[in-house]
Amino acid sequence: MRARTPFDRATVRLSVLIPVYNERDTIDLIVEQVRETPIAKEIICVDDCSSDGTSQILETLLAQGKIDQLYRQPVNAGKGAAIRKAMTMATGDIVIVQDADLEYDPADWPLLLEPILDGRADASFGSRFLGGPHRVLYFWHSVGNRLLTMYSNMLTNLNLTDMETCYKAMRGELAHALAPKMTADRFGFEPEITARLAKLDARIFEVPISYSGRTYAEGKKIGWKDGVAAFWHITKFNLFP
Repeated sequence: MRARTPFDRATVRLSVLIPVYNERDTIDLIVEQVRETPIAKEIICVDDCSSDGTSQILETLLAQGKIDQLYRQPVNAGKGAAIRKAMTMATGDIVIVQDADLEYDPADWPLLLEPILDGRADASFGSRFLGGPHRVLYFWHSVGNRLLTMYSNMLTNLNLTDMETCYKAMRGELAHALAPKMTADRFGFEPEITARLAKLDARIFEVPISYSGRTYAEGKKIGWKDGVAAFWHITKFNLFP
């Protein structure tokens, strides 16, 4: 067992990484929810070349001081590329990924961050399958998520229940070390970061979170092609250098 490496709770600072693509109806709401969380933080938004007016809203939020850093991708490069860029901009002691679509609730952060704050974990994943309240939606999506998690676990030798979760938090120095190595541009970020953490023998904890999933009519973007691609990403990042 490794010795605990706790943070000073009085001075710890969080970097919130928000990848954004065409979220004009929710971006200001999620920023407000993030700002209301009782922890010192910086908010970093990476706009993945939005075309629906989101970019202008982000510029306003920056001018109002409601977000701390804003980077606009020159072309639409995908969620993974946006998070990777945000990781390089982060200056906090801990980093956390926060989607902009209101599916994940910052009210779950205290439970998610606790294993890192008290020094037991290098990274903490929020699981949608450990009993937290969740919106009832697509059966086959849940089956796909469980299959991807099982396949990932077979190759990483971890016992996660939700590898595909957005809520992944980690120590800042770990994020900085991993950022230059990351290559997945779209939703392959999730299996890639999981594989790289496993290869580093990082101490990973998993906690239950709530989940308010969206329908496709409400703007959900991930599809079956991303699920198929995820199997390749899991194979690639675990079995190849």
